[in-house]
Amino acid sequence: MTDLQKIIVEVEQARSLGKPIALATVVEIDGSSYRLPGARMLIIDGGWVAGSISGGCLEDDVVLRAIEVCKTNRPATATYDTTGDDDIVFGVGLGCKGVITILIEPVSSESGVVDLIAHWRACLERREAGAVATVVRVKDKANAQIGARVLSRGSAEATDIADAELAGKVRAAIADQTKHGSRMATIALARGSVDVFVECIEPPVSLVVFGAGHDAMPVVRLAKELGWQLTLVDHRAAYATAARFPLADRLICAAPEDALRLCVLDADTLALVMTHNYLRDLKLLELLLPTPVRYLGLLGPRKRAEQLLAELKQRGVRPSAAQLRRLYSPVGLDLGGESPAEVALSVLAEMQAALAKRFGGSLREKKSPIHSG
Repeated sequence: MTDLQKIIVEVEQARSLGKPIALATVVEIDGSSYRLPGARMLIIDGGWVAGSISGGCLEDDVVLRAIEVCKTNRPATATYDTTGDDDIVFGVGLGCKGVITILIEPVSSESGVVDLIAHWRACLERREAGAVATVVRVKDKANAQIGARVLSRGSAEATDIADAELAGKVRAAIADQTKHGSRMATIALARGSVDVFVECIEPPVSLVVFGAGHDAMPVVRLAKELGWQLTLVDHRAAYATAARFPLADRLICAAPEDALRLCVLDADTLALVMTHNYLRDLKLLELLLPTPVRYLGLLGPRKRAEQLLAELKQRGVRPSAAQLRRLYSPVGLDLGGESPAEVALSVLAEMQAALAKRFGGSLREKKSPIHSG
């Protein structure tokens, strides 16, 4: 379960009990930090219950500020400057050499016109990208309130920004956010300016696993730990069961031809073939290669994959260069693993690297900052 998914569950439970809730979000960094903008932590009834905004160094102080925010029912920002060497001894002890700005806001116990939690849930459940733009700073005499926001998902929109000029410019910033990712935007107004944190809410990663053998179990467990949506496919009714795979979001018991008609295999989907059956893998490759899946992993040695592709060629199936670039076989990063859990770690690590468009090498060999592309 991701931080966001955990926060949604915890907020909904706390709301039903009438407990005070505060949400802290990293909205801006200058220099290095442990977490990127968009990282969150949830404080309920004066205690840290989910998410994180640092390596554990800022959280205690943020909890104290969150208690005050809940008392006043007014959002606030906090800035932590860890660029000086003295901070390691006298400050919060990050030693990250960065300036971090955090928005701390109360979370209403009742759903209003703008309900951030409901917006997040809709994006995740419907696997639909959304955007959130939140006022963080108000300068001069600009007509705006810290914490006011615009929520956008498809054609749906909600806002509690009263100023029409500001609301319109925030909508323009949201339309532009796909080019920039999460970012701070400064919006000039007639009587000042407003800093708005604009971020994209991505739907959960969808992974379809073909093959419900024993080695698929740790794949499902690790993928669910990442918050991914899991579909498990196998033609054997005794294998594709909730008892064996209680964490799977969906179980499909069908032959390859029928299974693919029941799956969503779009450009945001990852697919993993691990049936341990040559003929079934052959059929799945034939069916999956033409799909737009973002990643297609095939378990087994290189020679077996080459033989499968050669046989497909004999049948007149000639994958394009783009389709072959999405095929990963042997699947996984070279971690030296052998057990099912070790192989699952290798495969999921490669999938994550592919999603982030990274090569999966050691960070100590990386010359640029950790979070850079």
